[in-house]
Amino acid sequence: MLSLFSFSDMDLDEGNLNVPYADKIVHFTFYLVFSILGCLLVRERTKGLWSMGKATRVIVVLAISYGIVIEVLQYTLTEDRMAEFGDVVANTLGAFVGIGLIRWFFSKESR
Repeated sequence: MLSLFSFSDMDLDEGNLNVPYADKIVHFTFYLVFSILGCLLVRERTKGLWSMGKATRVIVVLAISYGIVIEVLQYTLTEDRMAEFGDVVANTLGAFVGIGLIRWFFSKESR
């Protein structure tokens, strides 16, 4: 819901910190965490019945689909939020890196 909420009416002090592409870094980080936590949740909820491969495939599809839907909703439902293709790319990269990290971690655990 916060992805569709307008913050333009709020008086937020931006400060002096100007980080190039900060919004893309945030998108990347959120989806990296989303994919890691999603895989752990799926494995926990299925009590290990789903393989890590199946869990990661489901979560990466879910994360990418969710990111696209949010961008489409921002484009269609809001007046002051912008849908950006770069956000979809950052979301997708974050999801894939998160999946890669979770697969790497569990491959080391099984040795």
